[in-house]
Amino acid sequence: MDAIILQILNGLDKGSAYALIALGLTLIFGTLGVVNFAHGALFMIGAFCAVTLQRLLNLSFETIDPDKTDFLGQPLKVKTPYVESWFGPDVGATIIDWSVPLAILFAIPIMLVIGFVMERGLIKHFYKRPHADQILVTFGLAIVLQEIIKANFGANPIQTPAPELLSGVATLMDGVVYPVWRIVYFCFAALIIGGVFAFLQFTTFGMVVRAGMADRETVGLLGIDIDRRFTIMFGLAAAVAGLAGVMYGPINAPNYHMGMDFLVLSFVVVVVGGMGSLPGAVLAGFVLGILESFASTTWATTTIPGINQIIIYLVAIIILLTRPRGLMGRAGVMED
Repeated sequence: MDAIILQILNGLDKGSAYALIALGLTLIFGTLGVVNFAHGALFMIGAFCAVTLQRLLNLSFETIDPDKTDFLGQPLKVKTPYVESWFGPDVGATIIDWSVPLAILFAIPIMLVIGFVMERGLIKHFYKRPHADQILVTFGLAIVLQEIIKANFGANPIQTPAPELLSGVATLMDGVVYPVWRIVYFCFAALIIGGVFAFLQFTTFGMVVRAGMADRETVGLLGIDIDRRFTIMFGLAAAVAGLAGVMYGPINAPNYHMGMDFLVLSFVVVVVGGMGSLPGAVLAGFVLGILESFASTTWATTTIPGINQIIIYLVAIIILLTRPRGLMGRAGVMED
């Protein structure tokens, strides 16, 4: 029972990342009809927003400490972060320690701007083009963004540790221990997903967007600037992917190819859930995350070697053969 609970928790942890990325992908496809292969790069940029803030907070200046000497007996130079000199040693150290959660505030405006620029500068020119053209141009953009990150941050993973208070393990039911930050990530994902659904369901803006997703032409005929609202939704989708990347840094150290690692799996999640279906994307993300977790157990990999690498694709094949529109997809989508 302990092993089952642990694998479910692992699946929810991984499924949270799948669901958040797939949610943004579905928002973009549902509103703009664009297959955005650059969405994984937005996840990566979010993670490197946390890296950037961490480096900014650790900027320091050197002072000479007369009470400390080196091995030659000379006064020792000590590096003091600017935040510690501005706010005091204790408060400054706390700010540095909590750099990853603080990066949420840092990443939101950056991701919104990147999303707006992508949509206005590139994506809007491919609305009426075939999906193959959209995939090619957004995949090319993803490679460009990946190489920019590699050129500026290097090819090696960069550690972004969780705050010390949240870096330990928690004892759950039946004595199962689990990393606190992974629990925090799942709760954060649930909060973001709930916020997106509440925004679309209970705000006037969200209701107009949902109407535009169902019938864009009719909403436009009512005098509503639906294109501007869809541009805002693209920015929000970019922000969701970025925040998913920010909080994922302590789980998996950010590197320049992490966006590509999640991109293909997230598209599989979207297809399994149903193209254009937000609930389907979230459901499929968690279900496939749990399946992948159980497929990674020693028993599963011993019984069927490599099953952990292909389980998601096997499920996708079965779903597409039996229900081409996905678990919760609309009738007629991906069925012609």
